[in-house]
Amino acid sequence: MSEVKTNINWYPGHMAKARRQMEEQLKMVDIVIELRDARMPLASANPMLEELTKNKARLIILNKSDKADSKENQLWVKHFERAILTDSANENITNKVVNEVKDILKAKLEKAKARGIRNKSLRAMVVGIPNVGKSTFINNVVKKKMAKTENRPGVTKSLQWIRINDDLELLDTPGVLWPKLDDQNKAIIMALLGSINDIILDQEELVLYGLEYIKKEYPGLLNKRYDVDETSSDLIEAIGLSKKWLKSEGEVDRERAIKMILTDIRSDKIGRITFEKHESVE
Repeated sequence: MSEVKTNINWYPGHMAKARRQMEEQLKMVDIVIELRDARMPLASANPMLEELTKNKARLIILNKSDKADSKENQLWVKHFERAILTDSANENITNKVVNEVKDILKAKLEKAKARGIRNKSLRAMVVGIPNVGKSTFINNVVKKKMAKTENRPGVTKSLQWIRINDDLELLDTPGVLWPKLDDQNKAIIMALLGSINDIILDQEELVLYGLEYIKKEYPGLLNKRYDVDETSSDLIEAIGLSKKWLKSEGEVDRERAIKMILTDIRSDKIGRITFEKHESVE
């Protein structure tokens, strides 16, 4: 596997502020809905959030499941105690999410009913690392555009309460990382899939890592997408040549090729790829 030499860390000031705000709001919520990227179910788990929310009921949403390996999706759902798959960009998920939350909090609802509170509205805090699709998920659940969305990390910078219906209210939170990314393998995967700001990274290193992983774990996909020999010693060069992207001096425009490959990986144009196989934790 290609080695990424850059030490990856990204913790802008708004994330520290968001963490403090989330801690203050936790006492007001009944459950934490944690969004993870189905292509990296472990790398997209924030250990800081794990610690912060450990005393709350929790539902894991494996989002962007349409971009991940369908077989791996099923293995990861079974791995977690309570988890559901979503494609929040295209799927009608309101009933699925509301019903799952009510099921997890069934005992709490029954206690409220016994005290004469028959229509208790539940409150959920939606958390996750940057760019796992929290805002798109919320907009889909509420069935209107309530949260700002962009395909880059760090767009949501403040907390916002959003009512879904009489049963559920969501607290949208900014995507947060943690101050020190000790596991650089996970950091590389997060960077590759767009959860860390591209400005601080060497994109060629990321692309080489991604290409080598795909070649090893999903042989044939690169050939199918780019019509290249996967045994090439320089796949970026080979892909640039296949596209006939040459500079005036006849050299391959590597920058253009790298940008396209990175976009293709993130948008699943190469194929449905999971960058953390379930077998790695077995």
